[in-house]
Amino acid sequence: MSADKNFAFFSEIVSLPNAAHEEQLSLGLENWAEKAASDPELDMFAQQLGKSVEGSALLAALFGNSPFLSQCLIKEANFFKLLITEGSEAAYTAIFERIDAEASADVDEVTIMSVLRSAKRQIALLTAICDIGGAWPLPQITKTLSDFASEAVNRCVGHLLFKAHEKGELSLPFPEEPTRDCGLIILGMGKLGAYELNYSSDIDLIVLFDRDKVNYTGRKFMEDFFLRLTKSMIRMMQERTKDGYVFRTDLRLRPDPGATPLALPLAAAHTYYESQGQNWERAAMIKARPIAGDLMAGKEFIEFLRPFVWRKFLDFAAIADIQAIKSQIHTHKGFGEICLDGHNIKIGRGGIREIEFFCQTQQLIEGGRDLDLRTAGTQATLDALVDTGKTQPEVRDDLQKAYVFLRTLEHRLQMINDEQTQLLPSEPDELNALGIFMGYSDPAEFRSELEQTLNTVKGHYDRLFQFEKNEERTVGRLVFTGSENDPETLNSLAELGYQDTESICQLVREWHHGRYRATRTVRAQQLLTALMPTILEELSRTANPDAAFTRFDSFLRKLPAGVQLFSLFTAHPSLLKLVAKIMGMAPELADRLAGNPLLLDGVLSSDFMGPIPSREELEEELDQLLATARDFQDVLDISRRWLNDLKFQVGVQILDNIDHGNPLGPTTNAGNGLTLIAEVVMSRLLPKVEKELSDKHGSVPGGRFAVIAAGKLGSQEMTPRSDADLIFVYDLEQEDVETTGAKPISPGLYYTRLAQRFINGLSALTGEGYLYEVDMRLRPHGKAGPLALPLEGFNSYYMNDAWTWELLALTRARPIVGDESLLVDVQKELQTIIGQDRDPQTLSTDLLDMQERIYAANSGVSIWALKHHPGGLMDLEFICQYLKLKDCHKHPDILVPNTIEALSKLKEKDLIERSDADTLIDAMSFYLNLQGLIRLSLKDRIVTDEIPAALKDALAEAGNVESFEELNVKVEKTEQAVTRIFRKLIGEKPAEA
Repeated sequence: MSADKNFAFFSEIVSLPNAAHEEQLSLGLENWAEKAASDPELDMFAQQLGKSVEGSALLAALFGNSPFLSQCLIKEANFFKLLITEGSEAAYTAIFERIDAEASADVDEVTIMSVLRSAKRQIALLTAICDIGGAWPLPQITKTLSDFASEAVNRCVGHLLFKAHEKGELSLPFPEEPTRDCGLIILGMGKLGAYELNYSSDIDLIVLFDRDKVNYTGRKFMEDFFLRLTKSMIRMMQERTKDGYVFRTDLRLRPDPGATPLALPLAAAHTYYESQGQNWERAAMIKARPIAGDLMAGKEFIEFLRPFVWRKFLDFAAIADIQAIKSQIHTHKGFGEICLDGHNIKIGRGGIREIEFFCQTQQLIEGGRDLDLRTAGTQATLDALVDTGKTQPEVRDDLQKAYVFLRTLEHRLQMINDEQTQLLPSEPDELNALGIFMGYSDPAEFRSELEQTLNTVKGHYDRLFQFEKNEERTVGRLVFTGSENDPETLNSLAELGYQDTESICQLVREWHHGRYRATRTVRAQQLLTALMPTILEELSRTANPDAAFTRFDSFLRKLPAGVQLFSLFTAHPSLLKLVAKIMGMAPELADRLAGNPLLLDGVLSSDFMGPIPSREELEEELDQLLATARDFQDVLDISRRWLNDLKFQVGVQILDNIDHGNPLGPTTNAGNGLTLIAEVVMSRLLPKVEKELSDKHGSVPGGRFAVIAAGKLGSQEMTPRSDADLIFVYDLEQEDVETTGAKPISPGLYYTRLAQRFINGLSALTGEGYLYEVDMRLRPHGKAGPLALPLEGFNSYYMNDAWTWELLALTRARPIVGDESLLVDVQKELQTIIGQDRDPQTLSTDLLDMQERIYAANSGVSIWALKHHPGGLMDLEFICQYLKLKDCHKHPDILVPNTIEALSKLKEKDLIERSDADTLIDAMSFYLNLQGLIRLSLKDRIVTDEIPAALKDALAEAGNVESFEELNVKVEKTEQAVTRIFRKLIGEKPAEA
């Protein structure tokens, strides 16, 4: 442009954009005129400026496009006058001369903060005008912003150090130059470190202090002092006052920011980068440089980092880690297309970050051997890549042109309202206005160049990394490096089904920072980086992705080491799928696994998915373990560990739908095994409990004790969450005796205490959990009855006083643990009690009354209330128990506790129609298989249509149908079939008149 001789800056201007907003322009000119009128010299300048073509164009470019720059111009009108009349170099010099003159270390804090904020406005105005007018190239603009940021931090730090010296907290070697040899190191990271600071950027810092160099004379700890100093520096920089702010300050690039203070001892930083530093931190350190404080010490630290950043030889694991980072950043779904409206020109496809990553990944791999690639600036690195033969010149030219275009666009975007944003406007009119601010008169031309630029970057980026698309992969962009949440990563996690995406990102960063023992080693972090997409995908396929992730985090937190497990996941993807399924669909199994990660070693054994061993094998195994017990507490812990590990194994088999060839299904098949391990552990626990009691009270002469199992334990239909329904009986040779110990007690009290201690032994919670919750409500007289009663009293109660419902429950009872001869006698008593000839009408009437009360208590329940819904599990069991009570006196061999076995016996004796028996057997196995999976996954919650798709699929598989919709139909039809048979065999409660 031509230059007015009175306005030196006009000779620097290349071109100016038009005004995009006429109303803003009119308002800006009005405010400018009002401001100028308050000062005669300024008014004369404003009039001359307005008469010149260049001046009018410049004011239009500022007032017509940026409210923020309009405010800066009005507030810094005299500085604007200096810039226009004397040129950019004079204006730049004036800013720093004023800082030197007015913001020395010995002035008060308020003054320094005010001077720096005014200077920031002037720098913002200077760089914006030089950018808009094309007076400065991009590197000069970003360097000016970076230099000012460094100067501002150094002024704040110098002031704080000087004041501390004055107070006697610190003895500085050169008080007149507070930062010289002070031992405080402040590193500029990211764009600040590379002299590439953008227009409205935060500044990323790392603050370190050298204990050996600092002469701390305060009364507290040195760490506390530097923490306070750092917080004060941050406040001086970013606190908003009437003058605005200087820079928002971010310290999250320091080592392990979630666990370390804002200011870190130099020795701790040395240790971290030597032992735990990650590849993404190596990439970040490429741009690091000392910007304030003790610059010499800072340079020495950068030199110390050289072997960490520039590794001469990369092992395959490190290269794989870098490739894994690339893989995290790339996407196969939802992020591959470029849409201009609302596009993120920093982290979106074809954006600035892809150009930076194009450079940094090659620097990490090649820079250890080639010193020419150890450059910080993006454009300089692109040149170096060409010089070293790593990149073709035309690729360099394309990316440099794109980098300048996108950074310029980023600056324009941020100049509008001084916002740290890289998001293009989503409204077409606003995007067109941005194009005008960029100097395009034709919106279509701007859009075309923008789209072409983004596609060019995307093309070169993809060709460098040569991603292979995996059609099965559903996860999009995943980036967990750095300290900020990547917006596209949050979107990817949301698309996978996660809700609390920000917390998940934070936890993954903690994993990568080595916060847990399992992720502290570099190798563990490398393996975990490569596994992250798969881990997140597998967890997302579970019933509740967020809950699954939380459980996996808890599991990871308790792992003593990670390399072995992560290697197992890598070598055995099916194991990771199984672990994800456990975390997402079986809370209790997940808790067990988190408490004992070594269980996974067993999962890989050849027999883990096989049937539970025989009783003899189980007894031998438990006996060997209990032989190491030092006391009764050890007995409790060992038995719990043994049983819960086996319950975990069975639970995993149910979850994985393994039935060992049993056509009745996995949970039905598991009932026998779970019952067996319960009997074995009780058979070993009872003698231990009795010994504890006899050590104090002795034994009962001629006394015998037995445990009767009822409920699911009695019928051998246990699930991993079943409790233990127990009844205790004893028998005496003579009545008037006492125990033989030092503190004799009566037999009744002895066996009551034995029962109570046995219950406690089963249900007490230790560090290894508990064995079983014990339910005693089925004992004679219920809650009001004694815990243990004589066999004669047991017989008398059931023969004379028991309700029909108690007799029905007794058909599933069987003696399991105790004195062998008493077990035989108890079985005979049960046969006698249940084998009485009973009136079928009385049984039917009583049973229908029970059913009515149950329906009333559970009215309106869903068909998925499998136990209590009409035609559900309770009705089915009633049918079997009713037939056993009705016909056992004629056919004693039908008295078997297990429902399916009993139905088979009834079928053999033609006591029930064969088709009805088959229907009930199928229904029983159907209910049990669903119930086992539901209790593993939902505990006590009911299935609804809102459960996640993964659980619906698993339930459909357990129910042997194709879909959850079909399963709903099958449940309803099964309940209707059971109801039909119930009414046919037992009857129906007549409706009230």
